[in-house]
Amino acid sequence: MAERIKRIGLDNVVATETELSYIDGQEGVLLYRGYNIHDLAENATYPEALYLLWNGELPTAGELESFRDDLAGQRAVDERVIEVLRQMPDDADPMGVLRTAVSTLGNLDSRADETSEEANRGKARRLVAKFPTVVAAYHRLREGREPVAPDPSLGHAANFLYMLHGEEPDDVAAEALDTSLLLYLDHGLNASTFTCRVISSTLSDIYSAVTGGVGALKGELHGGANEAAMRMILEIESVDRAEKWVDDALDKGKKIMGFGHRVYRTEDPRATHLREMSRRIGESTGETKWYEISKRVEETMLDRKGINCNVDFYCASVYYSLGLPLDLYTPLFAMGRVGGWSAHVLEQLSDNRLIRPRAEYVGETDASWTPVDER
Repeated sequence: MAERIKRIGLDNVVATETELSYIDGQEGVLLYRGYNIHDLAENATYPEALYLLWNGELPTAGELESFRDDLAGQRAVDERVIEVLRQMPDDADPMGVLRTAVSTLGNLDSRADETSEEANRGKARRLVAKFPTVVAAYHRLREGREPVAPDPSLGHAANFLYMLHGEEPDDVAAEALDTSLLLYLDHGLNASTFTCRVISSTLSDIYSAVTGGVGALKGELHGGANEAAMRMILEIESVDRAEKWVDDALDKGKKIMGFGHRVYRTEDPRATHLREMSRRIGESTGETKWYEISKRVEETMLDRKGINCNVDFYCASVYYSLGLPLDLYTPLFAMGRVGGWSAHVLEQLSDNRLIRPRAEYVGETDASWTPVDER
């Protein structure tokens, strides 16, 4: 009998091979297709990093222009999707709405069940293009406003802000959102990505896989930390209260949101860029308070506990400074990660094997049947 190794939560279990992203948690390294996340965050856009992830190489100028145009041309969603969004309660969880919308997109796609790589790549492009349209449309509808049609002349991030607010963003705002989406694009075999690979390994369609990914990301132990971090920052309210607030919270055994990571044992390399982006956008808007509170909380946590912040912590103040509603923070995470989910589906299907781990049975083994009238 083959040896069985039990790891609760699958800690350190290698379930597959990937060429997409690499993480060294001890050294704080994150690579997309061999490229350091620092180089990508400083030089690339989200569509450029997405092209790299999907194709294994950086695009030429012409390839990038064609790729951007292709994504921009597929942003519009069927009016029947908008009708589904209109039926959602105004107080519905936006991640639950997004989950329903992805499933609806699949039902309306005539090629949903086609299994060729060409068909799956087309569906992946449509998903990446339409996620921002769905999120922005639902937000406007719940506020009693009509959705804003996508503008193909705007970049991926700038167009989302335009559809959400009804006006074009400035360059700093568009760059901040674009960088955050790039940093959320892929991160190894996390819970939502693993979910997508499990579903696609059954040869189900990519819409089903991504719907599962959204469902996994909706859980508070995966997505949602950026929203919770911002609620904490708003509660702290001022820089001079930050240190005492953290001390009181630690004394009560409360979790400080946005700190610590399942993989990283040093600074999350994605946090490096969002910290700087938080500072820059605060200076651009003339409101640096949220960055300053965040910085004081970070310094206090490092001093008291030696724990580094993660990608979600400074993302919180970036999104708040962009005027984004708190309950859209996790859907924004999904807007970035859908490109990574799709890449993993494509990789899984390129050399597929059904993912079927075992569970160790620890229940009773000698139960005796009792007739119903004797129980």
